Amino acid sequence: MVSLPALIERAARLNPQGVATQYLDRTLNWFELNKTISEFAAGLSKLSLEDEDRVAILSLNSDRYYASIFAIPWAGLCVVPLNSRWALPENEYAINDSNTSVLIFDDAFSEQAKSLLDRCENLQVAIYIGENQCPAWASCYQTMVSENTSIASSSRNGNDMVGIFYTGGTTGFPKGVMQSHLALWASAVGALPYFEMDRDSVYLHVAPMFHMADFAGGMAAVLFCATNVIQQSFDPEKTLAKITESKVSHALLVPAMIKMMINHPNASTTDLSSLQCLLYGGSPMPAASLELCLQLWPNVGLVQAYGQTELAPIATMLSAADHRAGGNKLISAGKPTSVSDIRIVNETGSDCQTGTSGEVVVRGPHTMIGYLNKPEETASTLQDGWVFTGDAGYFDDDGYLYIVDRVKDMIVTGGENVFTTEVENALISHELVQDVAVIGIPDEEWGEAIHAFIILHENKTVGEDELIAHCRELIAGYKVPKSISFRTEPLPLSGAGKVLKTELRKPFWEGQSRQVN
Repeated sequence: MVSLPALIERAARLNPQGVATQYLDRTLNWFELNKTISEFAAGLSKLSLEDEDRVAILSLNSDRYYASIFAIPWAGLCVVPLNSRWALPENEYAINDSNTSVLIFDDAFSEQAKSLLDRCENLQVAIYIGENQCPAWASCYQTMVSENTSIASSSRNGNDMVGIFYTGGTTGFPKGVMQSHLALWASAVGALPYFEMDRDSVYLHVAPMFHMADFAGGMAAVLFCATNVIQQSFDPEKTLAKITESKVSHALLVPAMIKMMINHPNASTTDLSSLQCLLYGGSPMPAASLELCLQLWPNVGLVQAYGQTELAPIATMLSAADHRAGGNKLISAGKPTSVSDIRIVNETGSDCQTGTSGEVVVRGPHTMIGYLNKPEETASTLQDGWVFTGDAGYFDDDGYLYIVDRVKDMIVTGGENVFTTEVENALISHELVQDVAVIGIPDEEWGEAIHAFIILHENKTVGEDELIAHCRELIAGYKVPKSISFRTEPLPLSGAGKVLKTELRKPFWEGQSRQVN
């Protein structure tokens, strides 16, 4: 059966001298990476841990983070990637919830790692993977690698749990999604035809490695024995430069990152001739941003992935050919991958007709084991093998899936259902609007009123009445915002780049209960 360590061993056999990872001034080929991973796993195996014990990672992107992802299951342990944007109490919750025994950390999180070690009773060991002096209270990654010899990889595989991936918390406190070796492999295999990779491909890790979105491209690179170029964190200027410098052929970016890149002054002058495939996902891409991206980089194959952590993470893909063809399909999420079976169901669980919106439910070998320590949430989300995604969507006559909103973000105003993404697309099509988020706020007459948060392009001004009039030309009157707030600060984002609408709603709904039918 398949396992994450087996994929590394396979790459080392098939392409031993091929470049596996590039980070800072360090380059490892697949043979060297395989050896490093197995040596680190040997060090982990000496920590008196048992099979499936948890090892968390709290770090920015690096080659050592990458090696840790595979070394942990190599030692028969379970990886818990922690959200690098979370505050101490949130990561403390995740460590306690997962009963984590070991924490791997880098320079950016030394202070938080020390606090977690002091505050979390079950946390026994901290391992430093940074670039400077290892703290006295931590074990050193480099020492663990250099002082240990390779060991055989664990026999855990297939349906055995390999990791606990915490959700972004956009609709409540994070849940730990338990995923298997098989699920991560199956999700990647289903998406492979869309990546169009080969052994000479160069994949850029710039999305945070704690998030499963990065696994989509990362797993494909392992399966093709391709090169992984790793950037510590996202910066639009540095990312544009890195693509040129390292001749990156494939990259995954969330839409928020793409918006920052296409709005950067260097976007039109940077040489991106090496870039063949730009995969995006994690949140909807505004239509205006997508059109600008297609105009700015016409030779780059844009590919969209839709899914969620519970699906490891990919359910559907919109191909580069579909993007080039344009038309209405551009606003779709594409078609189910070869491993995904998808239905659209109504409130009673019956299938909706083509063109009718309902909840998107998915099954396949890439579905989660369940939520850690949350049997009730598992039972409501995972029903007879189907994952109820919480997304509202519909299929067209050609089998393309259209995601219209999160079920919990849908606004019910005067008895009418309004999908916030439709309103957001109307607003962001205005030439002066840079970013937007739409929520429902309490309204005595209508139940909920539509409210928009707007960020304008720098040094631009536009009135509320003009934006509302702009919307009236594009969408029905009951969907037009009743009020607008202008912001200069960025919208609150989760680690996956999704707007945290729960945070935007809080001031309006404090002391009230918001329900969505």
